[in-house]
Amino acid sequence: MIEAIHTKAPRNAQALEKRIGYHFKDRTLLQKALTHRSALYDRRLPRKKKGNQKVKGAGSNERLEFIGDRVLGLIMAEWLLERYPHEQEGDLGSRHAHLVSRTTLGKVAQKLEFSDAIHVAYHEERIGVNQTESVMADAVEAILGAMYLDGGLEPVRQLVRKVWADIITLQASPPKDSKTALQEWVLARGLPLPVYEVIQQEGPSHAPNFLIQVKAKDKEGRGEGRSKRIAESAAAADLLHQLKNIS
Repeated sequence: MIEAIHTKAPRNAQALEKRIGYHFKDRTLLQKALTHRSALYDRRLPRKKKGNQKVKGAGSNERLEFIGDRVLGLIMAEWLLERYPHEQEGDLGSRHAHLVSRTTLGKVAQKLEFSDAIHVAYHEERIGVNQTESVMADAVEAILGAMYLDGGLEPVRQLVRKVWADIITLQASPPKDSKTALQEWVLARGLPLPVYEVIQQEGPSHAPNFLIQVKAKDKEGRGEGRSKRIAESAAAADLLHQLKNIS
């Protein structure tokens, strides 16, 4: 039996525009930014071709995530240099990594109620995929990328500085990188160094997603991210949380 085609009511996207304080001139950018790859197949949208090859994910928010990630990184780096004129690269890097992390993006998405506007396949929505941290984080990046393409850097800068204001204010000291913190934890107890392993790599080459596992003291943590470094950091944070709870 063919699953019924499912689309979100337009008012959800329009309500999100009000929450982010930006109205898109190009409505197709807004639609793409909120379209998860799974929704393409529900809608039976034709995929674009490149030569004789189908372009996977064409029409979804994957390409907008790619540029949104870079735009957010630039705006955040600019803001941190302005806000902390005396900090060195290491501390600024730790702050930056936390502020653009999937965890932080997920919190931003919850604050702006993104899940209600994200288009996913009907069966994915029924199990709450549109409310998962990774899907919401991707949608935030895609919206930032879409805003940049639609209106330039300034509207994105205004949104980021407004929405991230409380998060950056609460970050009194530079957060310690979770990989460093985990290494210090095991060495202080005379244990072997953590071992990291790539469990899964998926997604297009321009926007890959890594799932990495780290083991130490007979425990394991997992994390995912757009790069191995980000995924390793997330895995280390997961494992460190477990180890501290049992110590």
